[in-house]
Amino acid sequence: MQLKKIDASVQQLQEFMVDNNHLESFFGTGKEIASSPDIPIKHSFADQVYIRQMTMPAGFVIVGAIHNHEHVWFLLTGKVSINDNGTIVDHIAPCYMVSSPGSKRVIYAHEESIFVNIHKNPSNTKDILQLEDEIVSMTIEEFNKKNN
Repeated sequence: MQLKKIDASVQQLQEFMVDNNHLESFFGTGKEIASSPDIPIKHSFADQVYIRQMTMPAGFVIVGAIHNHEHVWFLLTGKVSINDNGTIVDHIAPCYMVSSPGSKRVIYAHEESIFVNIHKNPSNTKDILQLEDEIVSMTIEEFNKKNN
């Protein structure tokens, strides 16, 4: 699968957030997965499975990386609006979705929300940086290289 472009609204929001990451409540460079103590991530593992749980406070916005592989995500609690490459959908917990390769999402939490992403982990590694490198890409070029 070749990814040709990211929706302009998603790309513009990411650029705005990166340009203002020196201000309070903005973080990330767009070149790696950002982390914040305000958005805790819990990592769990099962045989050949990586489980990534994220708790988003109400009012927060996240621009995600480009997902390299099909995977399943669950919204356990809360209400969110998600712009997935230009298509905006509201989700109310509990629910789940199958995410396609090439998906790049903007997530807005209307209320505190807990997400769980389930990713394949055939090597059973527990190295989070290695998993993130396998699971996501930061640019279209990186995505296309990994998916050829």
